[in-house]
Amino acid sequence: MDIEIIQSNPKIMMGKPVIAGTRITVEQLLEKLAAGETFEQILEAHPNLTEEAILAALAFASKALRADVVYPTVKAV
Repeated sequence: MDIEIIQSNPKIMMGKPVIAGTRITVEQLLEKLAAGETFEQILEAHPNLTEEAILAALAFASKALRADVVYPTVKAV
């Protein structure tokens, strides 16, 4: 799996990480997977994607979440 499949360019999708050569963001792929879409459904809807690209998006998101940042899930009182 090649994480260089994921690119970020301020001129494409406002700099959000995308699958190289597309305007499909990592965020969009995560939303589709979270909504229950399968790899097969995503690949059918986006024939220019590969399973490797989806896996690279997941690896990228996982690596991004390893940063030393706290993401509160409830509003602090």
